[in-house]
Amino acid sequence: MSDKLRILLTGFGPFPGAPYNPTQPLVARLARLRRPAFDDVDIASHIFPVTYAAVDRQLPEVLAKLRPEAMLMFGLAARTSYLRIETRARNAVTMLWPDAANTRSRKGAIAANADAMMFGPHTARLLRAARLTGIDARPSRDAGAYLCNYLSWRAIENVKAGGPELAAFIHIPLLARGGASRRKGAPRITLEDLVDAGEAMLMEMVTLARKERTS
Repeated sequence: MSDKLRILLTGFGPFPGAPYNPTQPLVARLARLRRPAFDDVDIASHIFPVTYAAVDRQLPEVLAKLRPEAMLMFGLAARTSYLRIETRARNAVTMLWPDAANTRSRKGAIAANADAMMFGPHTARLLRAARLTGIDARPSRDAGAYLCNYLSWRAIENVKAGGPELAAFIHIPLLARGGASRRKGAPRITLEDLVDAGEAMLMEMVTLARKERTS
C-alpha cells in the first residue's frame, strides 16, 4: 500500500427518472486533476449503481481495497438548482420509489431505533471552500430518503467503525448533457462550475485528511 494520502471520490449511475447522471462526468474530471498539491495524494473514484444492494456490497469492497482516508461523495438532486453540502444522514428510506433494480425498501428506516447521524464540523469547511469559487452552495440537513441518503448513512457507519477518517456528501443540480443547469429561472450552473467547486472541496478534504493523519 502506497504511503500517499488516499482520497475516494464517488458518484452514481443513471436511475429511474434520471437517464443522465452528471455525477459521473464530474467525478471523472476530478479524478483526473493533476496539481502540485496532489503529488502525494492517490485519488481514486467509484461509480455506484443506484441500488441498495450495490451500495451494501460495493462500499465495503471498495473501502477494503483502497483504504481511503477520506471520502467525497456526489449525488444528483434534480429538483435543486444549487450545490447542497449535506450535514447529516437521516434514518429514513423511501418505500415509494424503487431503485434502478426495481427494488423497493420494505421498511421506512435504515436502522432500528437510531437517530440521524452527523457528518461532522468539516462540512462547514467544505461549504466555505465551494462558496469561494462563486457557486451557489448551501448547507442541507435533509439528504432525502433515496440512495444518496442511504450511501451517506453507510459511509458514516464506516467512519464510526474505524474506516475513513472523513466523509462528506454533496448534492449537485441536474445538468443538460451539454453541461449547463436545466433548472428554469435559476442561475445557470455548468459542469465547469461544478468542477471548480469540486476541486476546492477536494483540496479542503486533502488538507483535513493530512491533519487527521498527523494528529
